[in-house]
Amino acid sequence: MTGWLRAWAARADETLDDPRADAATVTASLGDIARINRLFGGRAAAVRGLDPYLAEAPPGRILTLLDVGTGGGDIPRALAARAARRGLTLRLVGVERHPAAARAARNGGSLVPVLAEGGCLPFADGAVDFVFCAKLLHHLPGAAGTALLREMDRVARRAAVVADIRRSLFAALGLWLVSWPLRFHPATRRDGVISVFRGFTPEELSDVCRAAGVRAEVRRHPGWCLTAAWRPAGVSA
Repeated sequence: MTGWLRAWAARADETLDDPRADAATVTASLGDIARINRLFGGRAAAVRGLDPYLAEAPPGRILTLLDVGTGGGDIPRALAARAARRGLTLRLVGVERHPAAARAARNGGSLVPVLAEGGCLPFADGAVDFVFCAKLLHHLPGAAGTALLREMDRVARRAAVVADIRRSLFAALGLWLVSWPLRFHPATRRDGVISVFRGFTPEELSDVCRAAGVRAEVRRHPGWCLTAAWRPAGVSA
């Protein structure tokens, strides 16, 4: 059963995979995703993934964070709030390929959106302190995912963190069920189930990182979340 569902998910197209998707649908779906992140652990997992690296910086520092596939920008803003509690300032830049998503990210304030592809980031080597991506890698199988991870490693100066979904039949069923009382957009309901079945086991996420040449620490988090975090090549603790 799960094997068939994984095969279906691998072939299916999600709304946010298409940069030409209807802007209103994209905006509604991004709002739903922000709620999912807040209610079911995605935001908390992101904070836990970056927190050890924030802890290394002395209070008062101004640091930069690039969020690849930023969506509505809810995750980088949560990371900036965590940094502020540590006495740090995070200047936020978000990469998006969909113009409607970039507009949504900008409208939230405190984040500069850039229209670009994750596999070809328009930034110099080591240009930003932290590079982050949340729930993007599972959209990019094979060479596309490898290119994303290598670009994150290239652009990061201090650390790179990937937050993604731990594949689970229970998670897919749970998301489907709660989507009705929470009144998610139909596109979110369908895309959410596809995304769960496109997710990773911890071992698979480790393998994907290893194939890209990065030595990441993969951790499980509540809410069927995973993070993979690493220092870019040439950076020591």
